[in-house]
Amino acid sequence: MRLSTALLADTPVRLSELSFPRNRVFLDRTRLAWIHLDNLLHFAKADRDGQVDGYVAVYLPDEVTLLLLREGELATVISYTEEGRTVRPIPSALKHIREEGERGELIYCGAPLEQLAWMYSGCVSPPKPRPVDAGQPAQFLPALMHEEFTGVLELISNGRVNYMRFEGGVYRSGHFHDDLNNQTVQQYVQQLFRPGEDGNPPQIAASAYPAADKLPEQASPALLRTYREIFWSIANVAESKARGEGMKRVNRVRELQSNVHTSLSAIGTPLESEPPDLVATPEDLMRALSDWALMFLEELETVKPEIATLVLQQATRDHRFVLQKAGFYDRLPWTVTW
Repeated sequence: MRLSTALLADTPVRLSELSFPRNRVFLDRTRLAWIHLDNLLHFAKADRDGQVDGYVAVYLPDEVTLLLLREGELATVISYTEEGRTVRPIPSALKHIREEGERGELIYCGAPLEQLAWMYSGCVSPPKPRPVDAGQPAQFLPALMHEEFTGVLELISNGRVNYMRFEGGVYRSGHFHDDLNNQTVQQYVQQLFRPGEDGNPPQIAASAYPAADKLPEQASPALLRTYREIFWSIANVAESKARGEGMKRVNRVRELQSNVHTSLSAIGTPLESEPPDLVATPEDLMRALSDWALMFLEELETVKPEIATLVLQQATRDHRFVLQKAGFYDRLPWTVTW
């Protein structure tokens, strides 16, 4: 397979050479065409051995996509390209991987949740490239201490990615591509600058960004589908109880609330149509739906008092346990009884 010559944005590092820290390898780097992606993700979610924190790194033409797993569940997706780094919607990322099955490779590894959170943070907050003096590796960490650097430092040497967290210039923790083997962090960093067996100096890139304490969960396609069904169930029941009044308000209120909740454009997409790409947390979806329902039903009550409770009872009955767990009803002024 032809390996891409594309470079990671703002670095001399080839995307195809990127290799991330791991504490366990479940599946070494393999041709994507030989892997059934759905079966692999099902194993991660359902098999006891796979219910761990980790990632699936997929090497595609001109990009690297990482599926970040929390306890085996696909939490979110990040991507590295020549243009930069980004968080990707899960459905479109999986679709793209499947379409490129003949031209990609994949590796499946376990990794600490802290590391995954840092990897995610580096795609949410654009990394700030840091100058590297390859001739003075011993001064690299002392320089961070001198400037009292706080955040995550990402240091890449010939594709090997390392992460270190600092507070006020003091090293606190890190996740390294290779074992330290009784070396200090300073010694390990210095050896990353050594020439290779061919005598050529390594390709070094350093960047910094804020540290994240947790890995946000991206709403799954199934959850988005559920919220879309609830949206249109509320709309349809409201129309049946107030003919001519419900539907004329549905989209208008959605457009008003979309200024606050961007996910409403996806939630309010008709069920027979494909929703736009969306990166949102489950809480984002719940807040968007509840705020839309509040404004929509309050308006409806001006023309038909006490309709809100009846609409909520009938429209959300099938999904009431999902909504109760999410706190949907707690955000509304009406008491819904079953």
